[in-house]
Amino acid sequence: MIKHFEKKFEEMINLESFLLAWQEFIKGKRSRYDVQKFSLNFMDNIILLQRDLMNHTYKHGGYQAFNISDPKPRNIHKASVRDRLTHHAIYRELYPFFDKLFISDSYSCRLGKGAHKAINRFQKFGRQVSKNNTITCWVLKCDIKKFFASIDHKVLKSILAKYIEDKDILWLWGEVIDSFETAGRPNIGLPLGNLTSQLLVNIYMNEFDQFMKRQLKIKHYIRYADDFVIMSRDRIFLEELIPKIRDYLANELKLMLHPDKVFIQTLASGVDYLGWVNFPTHRVLRTATKKRMLKALRNNPSSETLASYLGLLKYGNTKKLKNKIQDIVVFETVL
Repeated sequence: MIKHFEKKFEEMINLESFLLAWQEFIKGKRSRYDVQKFSLNFMDNIILLQRDLMNHTYKHGGYQAFNISDPKPRNIHKASVRDRLTHHAIYRELYPFFDKLFISDSYSCRLGKGAHKAINRFQKFGRQVSKNNTITCWVLKCDIKKFFASIDHKVLKSILAKYIEDKDILWLWGEVIDSFETAGRPNIGLPLGNLTSQLLVNIYMNEFDQFMKRQLKIKHYIRYADDFVIMSRDRIFLEELIPKIRDYLANELKLMLHPDKVFIQTLASGVDYLGWVNFPTHRVLRTATKKRMLKALRNNPSSETLASYLGLLKYGNTKKLKNKIQDIVVFETVL
């Protein structure tokens, strides 16, 4: 039996909800020009926004696009303060409801989860499947091609409609979803940059998670965004899973496995997952990440940069690397 979101639209967009959403939104943004400009007539802007939502005259605005390296190039789209405040108001009401529906081994953009917990789970599963490294553990690793850019709006709205009965809430979700589309692909894609996108892709991929757990009965499965792994002692079992996964993604979610990022390998050979190369007894930082870290430290040997990287390195077997980067910082500081 499907559980439904019970709050009404009016409760989501009342004044108290917007004030709480604003407190969350402005953290770390108070000095930004667009935020300060919105703040000058704050109550007038809130009341106008609330009126437009109640009357269904609200129209989501456009986006400001810019590129970042994270480390690979990514195209980020930034909405107006008015629209981002609306995103926060939606998110703070709906995230707790949907988060309870997600499987425990979905780790991206969830409170109490994250990449570090995902790789710890990976290590635990590896020990279980390999019986403490006494049996070969095979790992199927998959990635979805152009994930955010391929989310189908119609499919996403139909998924939301299974859980939300209030037509006004669905209308607002539709305004947010349809505010963006991938270039040349109408009604396809979500923007990297919207808070709501983080929740929406998890709602979208929860359909796949449930398929993996309920229909295929996969026990040792971990997903972080569009990057997922399955462990087994049987390589043939994993090989036979690939067409089932590919068909479900294509037919039900209109997504495609990345043809160059589907691998089956042994855990003993080292599996590159979430920035770390994972082995049965330890993990080491990916070579490319290591080089990028050393280069960044040489360019900016500050105590803040050092503390940030040392915080990352505590999650793996990195004693030699820690000593090396500390030497770099000392050397560059002296110079």
